[in-house]
Amino acid sequence: MADDKAARAPQDSSRIAFGEDYEVQYWTNHSGVSQERLEEAVEAVGNSVCRCRLSEPIGPL
Repeated sequence: MADDKAARAPQDSSRIAFGEDYEVQYWTNHSGVSQERLEEAVEAVGNSVCRCRLSEPIGPL
């Protein structure tokens, strides 16, 4: 099944997917950080939401 581009939340809420604009927008709005800071966290610890929540670049999501 194809991703619903109108979805407001990510399809897999345990991962941050930078390939989907709506997911990047969701996570930046949800965490209150810029896309650059979110990218730093993902580069540092991977795309796991749990790991990003604990990472230093963005702190708790």
